Amino acid sequence: MTDTPEHLNNHHRDTLNQILRHPVSHNIEWKRVRSLLDTVADTTREHNGKYEVTIAGQTDYLTPPRGKDIDEQTVVDLRELLERAGFSLEE
Repeated sequence: MTDTPEHLNNHHRDTLNQILRHPVSHNIEWKRVRSLLDTVADTTREHNGKYEVTIAGQTDYLTPPRGKDIDEQTVVDLRELLERAGFSLEE
């Protein structure tokens, strides 16, 4: 796997590390996730409110949370998507 891209700012790196960390992190804000995804992936808001996220040829669809934080299943889905794209936890 590749390391974190150098073009990510500290907020993006922190969010990426929260997503990739085990056990699953809580209190990850959707706006921070969106900012990270807008930087590392192609994102499109669908007519049904979901977000299409394409990164390294892999596409996934995410449903925005009702509150400000993403749920545990979304963290797991994001982790799988980002790991398949070659991202790894910063030490």
